[in-house]
Amino acid sequence: MVTAAAVLMTRGFGGSPSELVAVGAAVLTGQLSIGWSNDAIDADRDRSVGRTDKPAVSGSLSVQTLRVAAGTALLLTIVASFLLGLVPGLVHLLGMVAMGWAYNLGLKSTPASPIPYAVAFGLLPSVPALHASDEWAPLWLTVAGAALGIAAHLANVLPDLADDARTGVRGLPHRIGEPASRRVAAAVLACAVVVVLLGSGLPAVVVTVVLLAAAGCVAMLLLGTPGRALPAIMALTVVIIAVAGGRIAG
Repeated sequence: MVTAAAVLMTRGFGGSPSELVAVGAAVLTGQLSIGWSNDAIDADRDRSVGRTDKPAVSGSLSVQTLRVAAGTALLLTIVASFLLGLVPGLVHLLGMVAMGWAYNLGLKSTPASPIPYAVAFGLLPSVPALHASDEWAPLWLTVAGAALGIAAHLANVLPDLADDARTGVRGLPHRIGEPASRRVAAAVLACAVVVVLLGSGLPAVVVTVVLLAAAGCVAMLLLGTPGRALPAIMALTVVIIAVAGGRIAG
């Protein structure tokens, strides 16, 4: 979803087909490095709570294989990022990839756990913007991205609060509890949508579609289906970017 959003934004900022591919490659390898490193780092924790959906627990991949894959993806990310240019490359590596690794390596267990998500999602629009137009993304898109990142973090953690508590993970959602996390995620998501609608100047029909999609996400967060909330939020992010189209550069 993150890669799709980055590619769509590259198109919105007027990127050429080759620029779409370049941004997609950099973001995809970065996301793979973060995901694989998370599975490797959390292997013992996942095993202790029986997370059979994880490759190191199910036996489909060894921890060593995950480490090698994460390291290889990280090296590819560094190369792909700097092919975007010095500034967009640094923004991607320091603002997104480093934030993901920092979260995996310990920030997830601190009150600052939402910060990597806020920074990474907030800076995501500027990677294609800087590559395609040599300009930073508009402020409204940066703010909306940061808010969506916080909502995604809270929604991602909600289904695993009990398992995390048993293995010593104490991020912000664990400290404020499930009911408060649901409400905060819903409120932040609603704020993100308001910022998008005010900043992008979308037509009334599109506004209606986005509001309905956002209402569905908020309902999932508040009514007890957190496992479905995260993919819904990510899909909403892609929908917002897709319908905003060329307006994001304005």
